[in-house]
Amino acid sequence: MNGVDRVRAALAAAGSSAEVVELAATARTSADAAAAIGCTVAQIAKSLVFRAASGRPVLVIASGANRVDEAKVAAALGEAIGKADAAFVREKTGFAIGGVPPIAHDVPPHVFLDQDLAALEPIWAAAGHPHAVFRTSFAELCRLTRGRVIALK
Repeated sequence: MNGVDRVRAALAAAGSSAEVVELAATARTSADAAAAIGCTVAQIAKSLVFRAASGRPVLVIASGANRVDEAKVAAALGEAIGKADAAFVREKTGFAIGGVPPIAHDVPPHVFLDQDLAALEPIWAAAGHPHAVFRTSFAELCRLTRGRVIALK
């Protein structure tokens, strides 16, 4: 099963009515995604993967307009985090950088959601490929990921 199909299956299994949209243009970056969709950069829920000191993946779902303060994430987690390289991201999530969705990861990550996403409607998230996204809401994103909402910037 490819990445987009995995996301579709995870959405369906969670009872979500969100549909994956495949774009002609790349959605690899927040700016690319916003341009392809026709929304603001802030409405893009970018998925950033970090490596906890324990080796477990940490998924940060942030507004595309925000820069993540890694110290705040580490404080919320209770352990140090570092940048994850492409191999770690693929090994732990099953997806390549640029298409990492907030769900359907191979290894369940610690999940933190940017509180700034709560003010945005709709939100668009990656769907397992750099040309695929799905439309969601903050409430649904919280339900799907069971993540902890924190101030990330």
